[in-house]
Amino acid sequence: MAGVNIPGVSDKYKTNDLVEGLMKVERIPLTREQDTLESYKTQQSAWRDINQKMSSLRDSVKSLYSFDNPFNNKLASSSDEFAITADAGKDAPYSSFKIDVITPATADRFLSKEIEKGETVPEGTYTFKIGESKVSFKWRGGKVEDFITSLNKRGADVLKASLIGVNKGKKALLLESLKTGAENRIAFEDSALDFAIEKQMIRKAASDSTSFGTSMSEISAPNNSREAAAESMPPLGTTTVRVVQNGINIGPRGGAVIALPRSVAENENSQIEFNLRAKKVPDITSAINASRGRPEIPDAGGVTFKGISVYNEKSDTGIAPSQAKEMPPLEEIRDDSVLYAMDSSGFEKEIPVEKVLWNFGDDGVKVTLDAKEFPDTSAIVIRNRNTGIELNLSGMSAFDASKSLGYEPLHAVSQAGDAVIKYEGITISRPNNTIDDIVPGVTLHVNEKTERTATISINPDTESAKNALINFVGKYNQTVAELNVLSQNKPEIIQELDYLSADEREGYEKKLGLFFNDFTLSSAKGTMQQIVAARYNFDDNAAITMLSQIGISTNATNFSGYNPGKMRGYLEIDEKKLDENLRDNLDDIKKIFGYDTDGDLIVDSGIGYLIDKHLTSYVQSGGILATKTSLLDRQIDASQKKIARLETQLDKKEADLRYKYGQMEGALNSLESQQNAISNFGKQQSGNK
Repeated sequence: MAGVNIPGVSDKYKTNDLVEGLMKVERIPLTREQDTLESYKTQQSAWRDINQKMSSLRDSVKSLYSFDNPFNNKLASSSDEFAITADAGKDAPYSSFKIDVITPATADRFLSKEIEKGETVPEGTYTFKIGESKVSFKWRGGKVEDFITSLNKRGADVLKASLIGVNKGKKALLLESLKTGAENRIAFEDSALDFAIEKQMIRKAASDSTSFGTSMSEISAPNNSREAAAESMPPLGTTTVRVVQNGINIGPRGGAVIALPRSVAENENSQIEFNLRAKKVPDITSAINASRGRPEIPDAGGVTFKGISVYNEKSDTGIAPSQAKEMPPLEEIRDDSVLYAMDSSGFEKEIPVEKVLWNFGDDGVKVTLDAKEFPDTSAIVIRNRNTGIELNLSGMSAFDASKSLGYEPLHAVSQAGDAVIKYEGITISRPNNTIDDIVPGVTLHVNEKTERTATISINPDTESAKNALINFVGKYNQTVAELNVLSQNKPEIIQELDYLSADEREGYEKKLGLFFNDFTLSSAKGTMQQIVAARYNFDDNAAITMLSQIGISTNATNFSGYNPGKMRGYLEIDEKKLDENLRDNLDDIKKIFGYDTDGDLIVDSGIGYLIDKHLTSYVQSGGILATKTSLLDRQIDASQKKIARLETQLDKKEADLRYKYGQMEGALNSLESQQNAISNFGKQQSGNK
């Protein structure tokens, strides 16, 4: 009995092989197009690789002539780095200077008494001031640990609290300002003040005020040279100044200079307070005007002796009565500028007084003079230019403003203070330990007091310049290697690159000679070689005008034999020669990478500038390499569409072949079945006979 055969499955007649053989021929265009697509992708990847190498080289050379070029970098060194260090900017001058650190800037750090375990902080509004900053919050009451967490959350970079172990099982609360400087003292207000006193963090300060200005021996007449001429008005003086029970009175056209006690004048934290009152008095202008008529000639006089009187002849002024002119009357003077602070050089700066002074109330106004606003004050000057007002100054008092709240720390770990240094013998104070306004371009970092005078030196940073040049040479050689591999079909080019990894070597082998006939790459390499080998005469007196003079060239090691690798355009470095030139000719090296030829202060020549300009035409948007990859994008897209179309056609073709050969196989199977049936029938008939 014939076996069962299913068309297309049992493949009794090898129809699958027949179909596959026919399809192999049909797939030739598809295979060819797939190879073309792979070639396009390989080329696109190669162009992108060279774009990456060129872009990296361009960035490297741009940094060698830009404003931030490493040849402008400066290094600051300190002979006492434990006490003071420095950073130098690009505009810092090459120099050295002497610094003495008297004291670094400090911040308030207050410690409380010992706090028992489980202590709580009572409910209230807790307010802390640090200079001009303020931290205030409402506290519902609770554990001291939770209070610290809440305070630190709000204090941010201004105030910090922590628990410090001071004895076994005992802790104390440490409150510290995060801002240094005398102006950033910690002040307590509201519930914070009560809490700080209760925990013995602060206490009331003893009074240390100084009183003065209540004795005529402390008063002198002001300098009248600064007064505008006032015809017939008396000059400002002490004739109308008198000491009274509640201070001193300065009458109309009166003036006084009250010298500050030495201790007050020399304390930069001094604050002076006094009351100033104004009182109306009869104006002296009318009396002065009454005495300013025509000249009165006194009687000539005479003598009497023994009843006989002899009189002198009257004086003759030579002025006819009709020629005498009456002078215009003077006007009353009202001037609000009455108070001045005088410095040690005699210069006077006005102290503004509120207009309420002229309301003539009993209290007048309270005047507060801060030494920080009026530095170097040596005396208070009163100039009462008025003609109908008398001034009264109460006795003056001065105190240290650092204790202006009336409290002082009880357990101070440190107290807020300014950094005090001597720069070339000049004493300078700053609120911070980072000081950048003394030497242009130099930032000082104060750490500790110096035991001896420190020397800060500003020198060229030749190390960063050297690293930048080494980086440039590396990027240049990588770009040249990429150009060599793509434009030449010589396996030894890859073998010479001994720094490649196995994967990189395999990748280069696939790209070797990929653009053998493309002029783009050979042109790029040739121009780069011309640029690095050229001479740059930026100055007739320049010692360095070529890259090879500083130890960077294609044969910097002076190899005299034949080496094909040295003919491929790679740069080498003679490190010893480079170090010498960086030390002696740094400015010339800077200029060969970029300089201005026409005086417009814009770099327009040099190795860095020219390579940057050359590579920009390749790597910029819409440049040579972008055009190459854009063309390949279109070719890849077209190839992918063609492949999709061919695959669809082949799938249809294969389906048709399999259908037809399936039908053929079915027909053959039917014929075979019929043949078998006839044969079996014949055998059956023969058996019956």
